[in-house]
Amino acid sequence: MNFWEYVSNRHQQLLTDAYQHASAVFQCMVVATVIGVLIGIVTYRSEWAGNLATTATSTILTVPSLAMIGLLIPIVGLGVAPTVIALTLYGLLPIVRNSIVGLRGVDPSLVDAAKGIGMSRITRLVRVELPLAWPPILTGIRVSTQMLMGIAAIAAYASGPGLGNEIFRGIGSLGSKNALNQVLAGTLGIIVLALLFDAAYVLIGRLTIPRGIRV
Repeated sequence: MNFWEYVSNRHQQLLTDAYQHASAVFQCMVVATVIGVLIGIVTYRSEWAGNLATTATSTILTVPSLAMIGLLIPIVGLGVAPTVIALTLYGLLPIVRNSIVGLRGVDPSLVDAAKGIGMSRITRLVRVELPLAWPPILTGIRVSTQMLMGIAAIAAYASGPGLGNEIFRGIGSLGSKNALNQVLAGTLGIIVLALLFDAAYVLIGRLTIPRGIRV
């Protein structure tokens, strides 16, 4: 059986795995974005706090994904829970770092002008600083998403959802007639999902970033 015959025969299962993979990454990115931006907001005004946040999230990223999931299994069990926790933690660094960089890069004169017309600190943050910091924040989200697409495949080790199950089944049955097809189907599926997500982020950027800021 060649690759395309394998995909044709297994398309229903592949689509299910692809949906679960995309759903897991999307949901974890939403959580990581909220947490990462909040950390950036809390720490960007202080040099040492910003460095601490960046160092802490960098340290998390140095832990091998297989080891991270393995350490989480005795605590939260198999399945979705270790996948969600691991992916969310791994997704933090680019978002935290870019949030801090973006917020620190806002022109102080614009903030002073907003303050001069009576805006409160929260209003300035929401209406002036965050919109101007959005382009680098979105870039961080894009980078995190691409990383998590690959890392999510390791979730199959903990009986997690996604295309990693296809890859692990192929690796576990090396020598069988469909082993290579399984690995290839899972790998190509992840690549396609990553490209689709990135295209969606490009569209979001065009819709949410004013032309003047993009230039």
